[in-house]
Amino acid sequence: MDQSRHMETVQIVLDEKLLLAADQAARRAKVNRSQLVREALREHLRRLELRAREERDREGYSRHPQTRDRMHPWESEAVWPAE
Repeated sequence: MDQSRHMETVQIVLDEKLLLAADQAARRAKVNRSQLVREALREHLRRLELRAREERDREGYSRHPQTRDRMHPWESEAVWPAE
C-alpha cells in the first residue's frame, strides 16, 4: 500500500455474520480488515464501471445496429490463418 496517500477513517455497520466472514477472509489473505474492505470496495467499483461501459455499448449498438454490409470488410480479419 502506498503510505503517501491520505487515508480517512470511516465507520461502517456490518452484521455479525458478515464481520466474522470478513475477519476470516482477512486472516487467510494475511491482510488486516481495513485492507480487505479497501480491496473489496475497489473491485466492486471496478465491476460497476465495467457494467456501465457494457451497458453504454449495448445501448449504442441497439440505437445503431451493425449491418452485414458494414461488417463485411472486417470478416477477413476475424478468420484464423491456416497453419
